[in-house]
Amino acid sequence: MFDEKDLEQFKKKGTNAENVKAQLELIKNGFPFLELEAAASIGNGIIAVDDAQLNKYIKMWDAYCSSKRHSITKFVPASGAASRMFKDLFAFLDADYTVPTTRFEKTFFEDITKFAFYKDLDAACVANEGKNIKDLVKAGSYKAVVSNLLGSKGLNYGALPKGLLKFHSYGSSQRTPFEEHMAESSMYASGADGVVQIHFTVSPEHWPLFKKLADSCSKTFSKRFGVTYDISFSEQKPSTDTVAATADGTPFRNDDGSILFRPGGHGALIENLNELDTDIVFIKNIDNVVPDHLKADTVTYKKLLAGILVTAQSKIYDYLHILDGSKYTAAQLKTISKFVSETLCCHKKDIDTLDSKQLAEWLRSKLNRPIRVCGMVKNVGEPGGGPFLAYNADGTVSLQILESSQIDLNDARKKEMFTKGTHFNPVDLVCAVRDYKGNKFNLPDYVDKATGFISSKSKNGRELKALELPGLWNGAMSDWNTLFVEVPLSTFNPVKTVNDLLRPQHQPA
Repeated sequence: MFDEKDLEQFKKKGTNAENVKAQLELIKNGFPFLELEAAASIGNGIIAVDDAQLNKYIKMWDAYCSSKRHSITKFVPASGAASRMFKDLFAFLDADYTVPTTRFEKTFFEDITKFAFYKDLDAACVANEGKNIKDLVKAGSYKAVVSNLLGSKGLNYGALPKGLLKFHSYGSSQRTPFEEHMAESSMYASGADGVVQIHFTVSPEHWPLFKKLADSCSKTFSKRFGVTYDISFSEQKPSTDTVAATADGTPFRNDDGSILFRPGGHGALIENLNELDTDIVFIKNIDNVVPDHLKADTVTYKKLLAGILVTAQSKIYDYLHILDGSKYTAAQLKTISKFVSETLCCHKKDIDTLDSKQLAEWLRSKLNRPIRVCGMVKNVGEPGGGPFLAYNADGTVSLQILESSQIDLNDARKKEMFTKGTHFNPVDLVCAVRDYKGNKFNLPDYVDKATGFISSKSKNGRELKALELPGLWNGAMSDWNTLFVEVPLSTFNPVKTVNDLLRPQHQPA
């Protein structure tokens, strides 16, 4: 199947023939659907807190942050171009009509002055067309406006990543999502030394642009928010790229005979996350940001999630120290078992058949894992993975974030669980990545490699099958200890299309 040139290509990518064969097998056979026990809900896998508990957990987090013994990092996946955000406008450029026709197109032009990038776009139109936006619209030159927004001769927004686009206006200034994450992080992720550590994963071609923006705004933000920024970057590792296959399951080859590899999806970022030298990590998507006047809920509930995390971590550490010795009592094992079952929602049906030593070993294996606390918002029809109680390969049941492709929707019972689920995941996570002895977990050890996605793509008109690795907060964190916590919808404000920036959540006060 592979020749010497293939093997040399694998070596350069940091992979080998065995890995590629395994990936081709996955593409050929697909991934098994996961078995579900139930959709998680309030009281059955999802925690809802009252005001007193909210305040208690916020105080727990504030106390944690005040200790110089702890390090905190925010991790923001920011790779890739924002082209999907402008798919409707790209379609307009390709359309055989010249005036806004669809509801989307009409809304874009009716409210164009409300976009934070309006002044930049207006200036680009004057420079390239000799007319401002108002005059171009009056002349019916709508496509010229869109071309200056998306094309390289103008703002080039069609090729830039979301993190570098101007989202929000603050009078005479504007902010990108990159800057909003800087501002937001200063409000809940500052260590005792006043340092805010933020790590962005970026595409190599965009790295200089992000670095330039960080250098230009760090001083201003430091002065405004009273913190010091430590901003770092990484790119998705070439070794995590996955092989593409033809319809018959053989490697897809480029015109030069080399095998085509594609980025393995955001699940590959578990490698980047694994390299962070930190205790606690906040994870949030690049486009889920709001202006300062709406940040209060975000900050409150980020602190809640973190407070629940460090409280659970402290208890887990105590239990592991008890289990380390051989002097644990039956009462202690019962208490620890109850915590694993009721708080972590990790169930083992035949647990009563274990003797005390076997039980202690099983409890230790389940407690000594990375921990994540995930915010869950009520389901209002937005796309996103859902919270479930799912069966694992070892027969246990635990909390998992699943996508529709991981569920057999031809099974009426499972389809009902998915469609009637009360909550979904807005990608709002706080993670603890050290064990009770202070050692960093090796996060790739906790990936469920039997989960992932097979998608149909094309290159140069040729169909191919692509393999995506287990999603970062799906299979890549499958074997973590997990807690789900209800957070309000006000903390979830993604920008999937350019017109989403017209929502009140992205407009000035």
